[in-house]
Amino acid sequence: MILRIEDLHVTYKTVYGPLSALNGVDLSVEKGESVAVVGESGSGKSTLGLSIMRLLPSNAVYDSGRILFEDQDVIKMSQNQAIGFRGTGAFMIFQDPLNSLNPVKRISVQMLEALKIRYRREGRSFDEEEARKEVIEKMRNVRLPDPELLIERYPHQLSGGQIQRVVIAMGLLLRPKLMIADEPTSALDVTIQAQVLTLMNELKAEYGMSILFVTHDISIAYTMADRFLVMYAAEVCELGSATKTTQEPLHPYSQGLIASIPTVSRDEGRLATIAGSPPNMIRPPLGCRFHPRCPHAMDVCRTKSPGFSEKDDRLLRCWLYG
Repeated sequence: MILRIEDLHVTYKTVYGPLSALNGVDLSVEKGESVAVVGESGSGKSTLGLSIMRLLPSNAVYDSGRILFEDQDVIKMSQNQAIGFRGTGAFMIFQDPLNSLNPVKRISVQMLEALKIRYRREGRSFDEEEARKEVIEKMRNVRLPDPELLIERYPHQLSGGQIQRVVIAMGLLLRPKLMIADEPTSALDVTIQAQVLTLMNELKAEYGMSILFVTHDISIAYTMADRFLVMYAAEVCELGSATKTTQEPLHPYSQGLIASIPTVSRDEGRLATIAGSPPNMIRPPLGCRFHPRCPHAMDVCRTKSPGFSEKDDRLLRCWLYG
């Protein structure tokens, strides 16, 4: 097992009071497995990725829980240990690819800097000619044409899809065991989206990496993931295989998400929607956090928060199955 998260609680300090960002999240990721984290904006998806990388903003607090990466607790790492963990242990691809690179440095300089980090950790001497060959090889691995010319350009001279591939290639140079992709295709057009997703699936198979794929787009997540982690209001609603969760969702929130996806064959007029809006996480509702929007809400849902239960090989937080 590469990653195990146990009862993770994270809050943000705000001028209005503490904001619950993650509330009792549990997750495990096996070697070579892809897990998609899906849900509406504000559900805690990106916070989960940043928590694993120890990149939370200064107003964030780990209240409790553990993040075990190969049995080492990331939360208890020193700053130097956390820096060493990033890149070679876990690597994160951010939503806006242009902000991932230094705009005033050529691509080659930034790629070689990443390679120097790995060489230093491996105790190897740095040979620039050898390193440059490895950079070009990884650029070819991510299907970038003419890498010898491309690496001498600045980030603004590349398209969004090219920059995202450069960032993925940088991750491959560092050889991480876990890649966290936070909405990596949201800034790309549909054609480039498909190319990047195909590439990530190919690299997962080739390098044996585990992937945590954060997205609000379930159709994209389905092409990437072995399992789905459905989040709502900082909590896990449903965790199970991608096929079962999309074809037979059990949690009312999962059902609403799946029902809202347009399909070519659908011919029933207006798209289905989930009534209401996500809650204020500074003052979340009592009981089940989804109950104000749930069509199946019962009295117990309004007063008592459900624990986890299992049904059909899935983990659920819902009184319907409690």
